[in-house]
Amino acid sequence: MRSVAECEFLMPGSPYLDKPPKGLLTWPRLIMIVLPTFTAITAVAIWQGLLLLWLGTFTAAVFVAAYIRR
Repeated sequence: MRSVAECEFLMPGSPYLDKPPKGLLTWPRLIMIVLPTFTAITAVAIWQGLLLLWLGTFTAAVFVAAYIRR
């Protein structure tokens, strides 16, 4: 049985690449971009009393993105 450290060494995120190519948007990078942005916009929406409008806009954008990718 392999330890967690051995498994992380063998599968660092992509089993096909030693290093991700330059410019490749990986999940950790995407989360580091989206999470602070989403948190800041949500905080401003709460502060301005526009949380329902923001969540509606975000939901609509997610549906449009899902429909386009379909």
